[in-house]
Amino acid sequence: MLVDEILELLGQEISKNEMENYISQIKFNEKFSNEENAVFTAPNELIAKFIQTRYSAKIANLFEVKTGIKPAVKITTLKGKIQTKTKDVDIKQIRTQSSLLNPSYTFDTFVVGDSNQFAYISSKQAATNPGKVYNPLFIYGSTGLGKTHLLQSVGNYCLEQGKTVIYVTSEQFMSDFMRNVENHTMNKFKEKYRNCDVLLIDDVQFFHKSEKTQEEFFHTFNEIHAKKGQIVMTSDKPPKMLKGFEERLKSRFEWGLMADITPPELDTKIRIIKAKSEFDGINLSSDIIEYIATNMGDNIREIESAIININAFANIMRQEITLEFAKNVIKDQIKEKKENISLENIIESVGHEMNIKPSDIKSKSRTKGIVEARRICIYLAKTLTPNSMPQLATHFGLKDHSAVSHNIKKINELINSDDYFKARVEELKNKITSKE
Repeated sequence: MLVDEILELLGQEISKNEMENYISQIKFNEKFSNEENAVFTAPNELIAKFIQTRYSAKIANLFEVKTGIKPAVKITTLKGKIQTKTKDVDIKQIRTQSSLLNPSYTFDTFVVGDSNQFAYISSKQAATNPGKVYNPLFIYGSTGLGKTHLLQSVGNYCLEQGKTVIYVTSEQFMSDFMRNVENHTMNKFKEKYRNCDVLLIDDVQFFHKSEKTQEEFFHTFNEIHAKKGQIVMTSDKPPKMLKGFEERLKSRFEWGLMADITPPELDTKIRIIKAKSEFDGINLSSDIIEYIATNMGDNIREIESAIININAFANIMRQEITLEFAKNVIKDQIKEKKENISLENIIESVGHEMNIKPSDIKSKSRTKGIVEARRICIYLAKTLTPNSMPQLATHFGLKDHSAVSHNIKKINELINSDDYFKARVEELKNKITSKE
């Protein structure tokens, strides 16, 4: 059958996992199809929307290759009305969703550990009680730690409950806003964003690029919040650290709950690797999993990319995945770390970031800002260098090792009680250890 041949060709362009998890779930609907319209049915609206967005163009191109005619490919659940080139299919009106969610991003597929447990629990609470608790929910953390997965998990859960969900990145929101301004169709924009049940904004930190977009988002936020709609945002920094933002907007971000995701501990990384490899049907031995977990850093997205690359090379080369094979495949993905970090490296970096002279940090000044910078340097020096407590005391002009211990204790107390401070120290540490 022609359609079977086309889907077989599609299978050669996408992964086995994509075929099994998504494409295998759709069926060709001969009744509503013709030369100009190729209609497929999916088991639910979420899958239909996902396949329509990601694969319909590829399917249409393959039809053209095989027949010389490029039809409009429509994926539906047949619970709605399909708009085709030549006719309207006589079925019930489908509920459209203005969201573009990955159906594999759910709470069930999210691996929970100490580093992300609070964000996970908070997201699940926001999803099960939208607009009632933790509104807004502001999830922050470094790139690749699972913020988008949690954000879309909220969306997928709410979609299943019949809520109208909009998921966009901040860049998409800005582009949509500017396009509607240029086309004089702002009523359409407001209708879309202000009347949803759940608004999910990914990477909100990029709103700093446009004051006009911030103004619009401020009013959108207020209206949705007033109507008890749920708002969830992600960012690479907590609100206080966002630069180029109006204070009134940053204050809105802090109205609800802020939840951070920190780099995963080794055990969590191992479980994430196991879950990813099992989901994709990739057989990785325990020594390979441990090697990836201990050498690939903390970026989960990069870790998953490494797993995909290992499997792809193994399939292409028709070779068994051994530890040596895996090491060879991902050697270029393993980031170099600075070796032999010196005390002066730390003092210069902290001084630069906090706008304090290195000489002041090493002085006996008791000015609040200088004391804080000195304590951070001592904390990072103990963490990143092999210097002993007495050596650190001598270098920073302290009385003895007990003074060093006191300063480190003060920093640990702040890290445990102040998320903003914790993020600053983590950012400093990353800048010092990353090799340019």
